Amino acid sequence: MSKECLLEKFKNLDFMTMDRRTFIKAVGILGASLFLQTYKSDMIKALSELPETKIVWLHGVMDSGCTISMLDGESPDLIELLQLYNLKLLYQEVLMMQQGIFVDGKPANTSELNSEILLDEILENERGYILISEGAVANGPHGSGKYLMLGGRPYKEVYEKAARNASVIVAIGQCATHSGVNAAKSDVAELMDHRGIAFTLEDSSKGIIDLLGIDTPVININGCPAHPDWVFLTIGAIATGKIKVPEDLPEVLDKWNRPKVFYPPDHVVHDNCPRRGYYDRGEFDTTVGGPKCLWKLGCKGPYSHADCALRHWNGHLNFCPQAGSPCIGCVQPGFPDSTRPFYVEIEDTGIVGTNLDTIAGVAIGGALLAAGAHALRRTVLKKPEEKEGTAEESTSEEIGGEK
Repeated sequence: MSKECLLEKFKNLDFMTMDRRTFIKAVGILGASLFLQTYKSDMIKALSELPETKIVWLHGVMDSGCTISMLDGESPDLIELLQLYNLKLLYQEVLMMQQGIFVDGKPANTSELNSEILLDEILENERGYILISEGAVANGPHGSGKYLMLGGRPYKEVYEKAARNASVIVAIGQCATHSGVNAAKSDVAELMDHRGIAFTLEDSSKGIIDLLGIDTPVININGCPAHPDWVFLTIGAIATGKIKVPEDLPEVLDKWNRPKVFYPPDHVVHDNCPRRGYYDRGEFDTTVGGPKCLWKLGCKGPYSHADCALRHWNGHLNFCPQAGSPCIGCVQPGFPDSTRPFYVEIEDTGIVGTNLDTIAGVAIGGALLAAGAHALRRTVLKKPEEKEGTAEESTSEEIGGEK
């Protein structure tokens, strides 16, 4: 169904009276840009009806890549997001104005100029805010958390107080969701002991909230970095009450706490890749720069559950394989250990030991064999922990896909 037909289908719906299922379907079908084009006027009219939602945005062990990704968002951009959903951003250190213990050579002893005082006041007085967590939380060395200090205090201590006071934690980016590169195998990984919020790599018993005994619900927005749409629409859904926390979370999230509308259990990046036709014909590039399938260059698209190929990045124009880079599986819970080496083929066999080079060399039936190999990879070769249960069998309908 074309976007024009979909727009016609949804344009007469009242945004404020949408139930959760309709909201999720509209988001999944239209995407952020078209969704907001359709309902922007309704949302502005309803602004007075929306209660103010407060946001505290903390940065742990990370490179601020997700903040940069959010600043690159458009339709909405970050400012428009705050206005449309009546959000009040209490704290975001990357975006804050001049801050410090000293400003212009003079002591800064007020919360207007000293971010340490501001954060202390917020954590002392505010409750029920959305906590956006960007970056991992250092637990090392030896459980002290001193590998990341904030204002002379272990960030771990600051984070604990912020997490306990929040109504929901939205972890954005792979460093926060699963600790990402911070927890990757290395000589210092165990000593530094960087933790994701609810998971460290694929282990939920090593998430920082489990360690600290915090029961605040967590929504994971995976990716390195996360897509602005995934973050903005999730926050918008919470702020408008389209997704009620915690009641709706078991149905809308997958086993990794990711919104199924953006990380469909029954859909992978490979499904809608513009290079997919080459895969089905068994035609593979072995050097960068060509137009064919990137499987032999290590593409992890057949194993990566995200809507990148439909949503696109950079103003909704492009995504990694379309731009010539193999997918590195940055949305996957075990990233990077589970998907590296990035540019090496995961396995070199297709159907029951048939080598993919042989498939590519067969003129008659090549497409069928390659498609068969694709089907096997989606079922037999998929990691057991990625197979979802019956609770997620209706995902295709919820994300608005036409069967």
